[in-house]
Amino acid sequence: MTPVELSRTVLHAVRRAVDEGELSVTVPERAVVTPPGPGGCGDYATNIALQLARAAEQPPRRVAEVLRVRLLDDHRITDVVVTGAGFLNLSLESAASAALVDEILRRGRRYGHAAGLSGNVVELRCPAEVRAVVVADATARLLRSQGDSVRITYDGRPAPEWESVLGVELKGVDTQGVDTDGADDVTIRPVPVPVPVPAVPLPAPADPLPLGKDAARWALLHPAAHDRPRITGDHLVQRETNPLFRVRYTHARTRALLRNADDLGFRPEPGPAHTPDTAPLVAALGDHPRILTAAATDHAPDRLARHLVTVADATLPLLPAVLPLGEEKPSAAHRARLALAEAAGTVLAGGLSLLGIDAPDHL
Repeated sequence: MTPVELSRTVLHAVRRAVDEGELSVTVPERAVVTPPGPGGCGDYATNIALQLARAAEQPPRRVAEVLRVRLLDDHRITDVVVTGAGFLNLSLESAASAALVDEILRRGRRYGHAAGLSGNVVELRCPAEVRAVVVADATARLLRSQGDSVRITYDGRPAPEWESVLGVELKGVDTQGVDTDGADDVTIRPVPVPVPVPAVPLPAPADPLPLGKDAARWALLHPAAHDRPRITGDHLVQRETNPLFRVRYTHARTRALLRNADDLGFRPEPGPAHTPDTAPLVAALGDHPRILTAAATDHAPDRLARHLVTVADATLPLLPAVLPLGEEKPSAAHRARLALAEAAGTVLAGGLSLLGIDAPDHL
């Protein structure tokens, strides 16, 4: 069960409670489900009871208990716990996570992409400034992943090395024969890269090109548009404090595990993974389509970059348990963990590709 499906299930529980006279509220258009926060438990959590409490004229925990009974009627939900002021914490059956992993492996790097063209045409406009051009390029990739056609126009002339070094597509047009007269106009104008001023030393070089394509694009895309980017050599350092390194290292580790498992004679097979550390990872993987849609809609590739860090950090605790130890024979649990690790690596590779960053198998 993906977060989108779980959101529909929560809304269905609200609708049933309204129809049966337990709640007197307007059913909202969506229910937000996220990984549990501090003090939470299970695979996902939702604050829908707190959202409805005032309109229902009931305490949030009472609303949560009303919804809890109805959520437990769904066989895919194994437990629902009310915590704090009225948060609903939901645990899913193992088959639900296996179905999610199977979907990711089946769709590959296109997991979370739209199935076809949306019919929307977007014209991105940006100044000919290096960060704006890179953000526009990544935003165009995200919009195309959701089926939109995109054209980019620049206020000025971008430097040709931004294409040769940073991988920006300066041709700027991808409308696939669609009439662009009614295109949505979007201006991309993030906080620019600091420009060196004579006699005013900067704490770090302001030109991102010496970092190379991958580190430079990460340095420009990872901060939110309203934050000033840090153009430093820290983005090249191979250690845990570097988020880009953690993301790419985690992807490379998942590919190494697949190679090692093949040497041991077993392959990934979606199923119950049997480790306490998998719930945050399954939640993050299930949230990937929503993140892609939101990043495209809000023209915010930084949301995808931060999500990839979340996926990587949730994947790392799983990896030591993937391969059998010593004389241990590969089991169904090992195959399931390998499938989950492969799914995580697939999401990381697909996300990096949308940011225009390579995901090497060896690092």
